[in-house]
Amino acid sequence: MIFLHFLSSHLHLRAAKVLRGGHSPRQSNLCMSWRLLRANCALAMTLLISSCTALDVLNATPIPILSTETPLPTSTFVWFPASATPSPQALSTYPPTPEMRPGLGATFLTDEFSDESLWDTASSDQASAAIEDNRLTLAAQSRVYMVSLRHELVLDDYYAEITARPNLCRADDSYGILVRANAVAYYRFALSCNGTAGAERVSVGTRQLLQEPLLSGDVPPGAPGEVRIGIWAVGNEMRLFLNGRYQFSMSDSNYASGTLGVFVNSAGDTAMIVSFSDLTVQRVNYTLPTNTPQP
Repeated sequence: MIFLHFLSSHLHLRAAKVLRGGHSPRQSNLCMSWRLLRANCALAMTLLISSCTALDVLNATPIPILSTETPLPTSTFVWFPASATPSPQALSTYPPTPEMRPGLGATFLTDEFSDESLWDTASSDQASAAIEDNRLTLAAQSRVYMVSLRHELVLDDYYAEITARPNLCRADDSYGILVRANAVAYYRFALSCNGTAGAERVSVGTRQLLQEPLLSGDVPPGAPGEVRIGIWAVGNEMRLFLNGRYQFSMSDSNYASGTLGVFVNSAGDTAMIVSFSDLTVQRVNYTLPTNTPQP
């Protein structure tokens, strides 16, 4: 740009000198050449200016490049995903609980403990058995065993219930019911004040364990307390119930029949007192199944 401007100015000065000195053919040709040169310079300057302007425009305004690529899909976040639906399962069915007191019949005996002559009663410094206020109360001093039997009663198959209320009872002290009893032999179902229940066979002071003591939530843990004792006896099988709930069964064929009785046994260094009431006895019409001999 500077060079062209200088060349134009120089030619302009020479042309002016020639014109002042007159016109000659050589001068006319020179003038014509100068005009052509001036026109060409002007055109060159115009093209140069246009090119520079175009470059400035290109440099000033970037040309956007359009992308033809397909954008990747945007993942959608699932806030509450669907949970797996479990397949329905068939519920297991269990056989019904067997009846543990089958064959119960009518009640044929009730005793409200209003007749003192129907039970063994006694009183001493060591123990006592007395009926008062419709209760038979047995008391025993430390390490003393006291029994009272029902008179004029012989039973073989039956279901009997009696209510026991320990008033003073600790640790291994025990009380309960006598089954198929006489004066010297019987089955004894014992409830201990430590919360267990068991069974023995007693003959002339000798004891044979038939059911070791088992913990039971139906046995009162000490005194005061109350429990309904039930005995289902058929053939050589006897079952203990407490508050109507089955506890255990035992089998023994030594004694086929006898009366009912109650007892207390102080096993520690302190006395114990238990009262009994509301005795009921029901008939049982049931035959125990016999085992089929294996070939």
